[in-house]
Amino acid sequence: MNSEPVRIGVIGGSGLYQMEGLAHLREVCLSTPFGDPSDVIFIGDVEGVPVAFLPRHGRGHIHNPTEVPYRANIFALKQLGVQQLISVSACGSLREHLHPGEIVVPDQLFDFTKRRNSSFFETGWVAHVSVAEPFCNDLSALLADAISAAGGVAHRGGTFITIEGPRFSTKGESYVYRSWGMDIIGMTASPEAFLAREAGMCYAVMAHITDYDVWHESAEAVTVEMVVQRLNKNVHLAQETLRRLARRLAARDLTCACSQALADALITAPDRIPPETRARLNLLLPTS
Repeated sequence: MNSEPVRIGVIGGSGLYQMEGLAHLREVCLSTPFGDPSDVIFIGDVEGVPVAFLPRHGRGHIHNPTEVPYRANIFALKQLGVQQLISVSACGSLREHLHPGEIVVPDQLFDFTKRRNSSFFETGWVAHVSVAEPFCNDLSALLADAISAAGGVAHRGGTFITIEGPRFSTKGESYVYRSWGMDIIGMTASPEAFLAREAGMCYAVMAHITDYDVWHESAEAVTVEMVVQRLNKNVHLAQETLRRLARRLAARDLTCACSQALADALITAPDRIPPETRARLNLLLPTS
């Protein structure tokens, strides 16, 4: 582990850290109480600012959305000192005005997954963390500003539904999600957002719209090839956004309460917490 903390983290595709001008790139292998993360973590200087990059699905895309080791990923980034975490992900649009090729920075999240661990707290220690606002408003605003400055179309706000995957939706499901008021659909925002909140991190999503899911009768059918092509097309935009965002984050401290999310969330009587559980989760506890 580096002696100097890395405040900014990015979870997304492996192409993100292959950007022009990234200096002092190095690999860090970490283990956590929750197993190994998806891959090694790449740390490099973006505009002189250290940034940690973690390929969510591993290099070569070897983890499906359910198999991603979400807890290990977030815990490993916490070990590095990450305070602000950007998720770069693909999504489908559930609204006519949200077009493929554009970006959504959502402000709400609907968890429709079924098989994932969404909390670090277990085995004798209970926490009820507040996620009424699941994404950091301050970081999301800065992210949307950076997308616009980089030349992208940024939609501010919207509800992101996370489905289990790895399959795409049926038309019946897609119609229901639209009727529920969902705006975009993807497979990885949950439980990342909840784990980041427990870890005291600011978390925001740069959701690249690759398709209209399957509800849009006039749009072409969703395929893996379509998703990959459109996501790869936006890699340059994501990289330029991260350059601009890194500079802004390095120049200021966010005033949100994300880092203190556990302050009023821990409910278990201190004398009932198993020592081994306390030792395993001590890194997550707020420092002030």
